[in-house]
Amino acid sequence: MSVEKKYLKSKPICKVKFIAPKEIVDGAKTVALAGEFNDWDTEETKLRKQKTGDYATTLDLEVGHEYQYRFVVDGKRWENDFTADKYVPNNLSYEDNSVVVV
Repeated sequence: MSVEKKYLKSKPICKVKFIAPKEIVDGAKTVALAGEFNDWDTEETKLRKQKTGDYATTLDLEVGHEYQYRFVVDGKRWENDFTADKYVPNNLSYEDNSVVVV
């Protein structure tokens, strides 16, 4: 699983853990998360390497929305989340964007 969701009872927020599996980031020096939640900034949301070799980060996202995103490996290679909730066409290339629904 590349996305783990934890809904808060006290407010309409979901803690979403994004996990870039080691299979797509093997040998990477940096992995970032770019998406609608950070204006597709490839520097703002860095993932941390886990003991398993995966990279991960957790964001607080507002419930009731869908967010497009992709992993950015070493600042230049864009990768999709193979277990995303769904995919939508990317307006800049022939590839799709991953989508998380919260």
